Amino acid sequence: MSGSRFWQQLEGGEVGESVPLEQALSEIPWNADGLIPAIAQQYDTGEVLMLAWMNREALNETLEKGRVCYWSRSRQQLWRKGESSGQVQRLREARLDCDGDTLLLLVDQTGPACHTGRRGCFYNLVQGDRLVVDKPVLIDPASLYGK
Repeated sequence: MSGSRFWQQLEGGEVGESVPLEQALSEIPWNADGLIPAIAQQYDTGEVLMLAWMNREALNETLEKGRVCYWSRSRQQLWRKGESSGQVQRLREARLDCDGDTLLLLVDQTGPACHTGRRGCFYNLVQGDRLVVDKPVLIDPASLYGK
């Protein structure tokens, strides 16, 4: 079954219907680089923390171990969130959107999720004709990453 037909069939699914996870993962429409965007959201507050990318290996590791692992496009390697900063993400729930091309990770984030030391990466607010920083730095990035 082609990927799009697979996801279209799920559109009509009733609550409680299921398909094997391995089948669903094989139907993900990975981009040309073998990646899928993953949105990290704090599980108990709904706060959107960040967006990163996952390849199949990162997704499998995240699902198996419960500690979120991404693919670093800049370093071209797996990136286990918090491996250098100590600010880990523990997976509470994973969801795929309606056409299987975006992940939503409900996580329990330790401290800041952003490399700037802020809680989340979305701290730049568009306000009229200005872009306003509206979230404080919680931890000096130099202390997080030894810069």
